[in-house]
Amino acid sequence: MTHDRLLQTRLSRQLGMDNPVFGFCHSPVVVAAICNAGGFGVLGATRHTPEEIAQELAWIRQQVGSRPFGVNLVLPDGMPEHNDREAIENQLPLAHRAFVQGLIEKYQVPPGSGPGERSRFVRSSEVADQQLEAVLRSDANLLACGIGAPADVIDRAKAGGKKVLALVGSPKHARAALAKPIDILVAQGYDAGAHTGTIGTFSLVPQIVDMAGDIPVLAAGGVATGRHIHAALAMGAQGVWMGTAWLTTAEFPMSGAMRDKLLRAGSDDTVISRADSGKTLRQIRSAWSEEWASRDAPTPLKMPYQDILVGDLLGAIDEHQIEPLLHMPAGQSIGYFNEVQTVAEIMANLMRGTQASMQQLQSLNS
Repeated sequence: MTHDRLLQTRLSRQLGMDNPVFGFCHSPVVVAAICNAGGFGVLGATRHTPEEIAQELAWIRQQVGSRPFGVNLVLPDGMPEHNDREAIENQLPLAHRAFVQGLIEKYQVPPGSGPGERSRFVRSSEVADQQLEAVLRSDANLLACGIGAPADVIDRAKAGGKKVLALVGSPKHARAALAKPIDILVAQGYDAGAHTGTIGTFSLVPQIVDMAGDIPVLAAGGVATGRHIHAALAMGAQGVWMGTAWLTTAEFPMSGAMRDKLLRAGSDDTVISRADSGKTLRQIRSAWSEEWASRDAPTPLKMPYQDILVGDLLGAIDEHQIEPLLHMPAGQSIGYFNEVQTVAEIMANLMRGTQASMQQLQSLNS
């Protein structure tokens, strides 16, 4: 079998990919690099304004030509109707405000030059509709839905010729997604960065594959090497979904202090916290997560109230590089990435590693 043949699946051939690696990242530069290295880049755009989404998707298309790429939006239920920050601020409890002010004083965080990424707009139906419109007007090939896949969103995306992907963390979530006309499922295990469930990748993926029937499934959570890709294919997945792998790449825009934390981190240096948005978020352990886990800390608020409570402070922490509080969403696979590499180098290593793992299995059985 040839090298290319070993690394193809029915889904990757259908989409015109060189290999079955889907790469999620918030940086359009990294997304374009993933596509040009043979994978399928997906832009995480939930925290981007509608104008930014339109510009970034157009820029990615210029960089990748006819190669396919996608965009991810998180569209949770229960968000406020309007983008009204003042209305949200008026409902923030005094105890939570006092706790945040205490962190500012304890770590001597200067004010930021503007709103933080999480607080420059309110997660609301108003903004979500505008973000979705920007995606639908683009020529992105796929819309990925991070938390829930609303039926009307799926219908509109498919009417515009886009494939729709849903991320799920449990059989319950998978059943709900499969009741709708989605094209691809991502089975995301507990190992994964950012929003993650409670079931481990090896326990989750085969269950979702069996449930999905002809709907292709991607494996996510802890994927870092070619051995992981081989294992995912053996479990019945038609590819993998990777996010943490790209955080330490040369193309990813990041401060030196944060990059050093990531390069030093092991798999046990991540923690799940609700302190950033109110939703569970696996991230690099820091004084931020420790403070919010302390006995004296208030319970994080629901989204988008936690966003507005802490968003400006998080922006100031990043802007002024307050090292103890610096953190970033990352999965347990971060332990495999301890040097800066280009996206193309990581992709090449993944492909070589997958081939080597397959050959090793053949030799064990010969």
